[in-house]
Amino acid sequence: MRVGFGYDVHMLVQGRPLILGGVEVPYEMGLLGHSDADVLLHAICDAMLGAAALGDIGTHFPDTSPEYKGVSSMVLLERTAALVGARGFRLKNIDTTIVAQKPKLASFIPKMAGRISEAMGIAFDCISIKAKTTETLGFCGRGEGIAAYAVVLLEEVAG
Repeated sequence: MRVGFGYDVHMLVQGRPLILGGVEVPYEMGLLGHSDADVLLHAICDAMLGAAALGDIGTHFPDTSPEYKGVSSMVLLERTAALVGARGFRLKNIDTTIVAQKPKLASFIPKMAGRISEAMGIAFDCISIKAKTTETLGFCGRGEGIAAYAVVLLEEVAG
């Protein structure tokens, strides 16, 4: 078994859709980034890569590459799963926390978990997504950005 931890943060800006967990969340702002800037999926990717000792998301999907300009982070998640699988590991579970003062995310969490479950081929009940505010403290509390944390458990595949 291997445990990995991931973290990501992006700034909120006008004129971009807000994508979290592969789901478009209606909001007046979206996250700024080279890809769709899905902080939740980026944190999960980093956690998986870390558990497999494969570096980080920027190593495999650099923001200098035109190939990843505007790409859906679901693609990055699937590619990360393939890298981890090629290293001999299978994802067992995911525990995550999204940190955002606004918008309220509770009603979107089941759809996020469903998208991740489908993409990763793991059971819905092996995915935990929590949303927290910072009680208006810090950059997330001021509505300047959104952060996400992820912990994953990988299992070595016999063979």
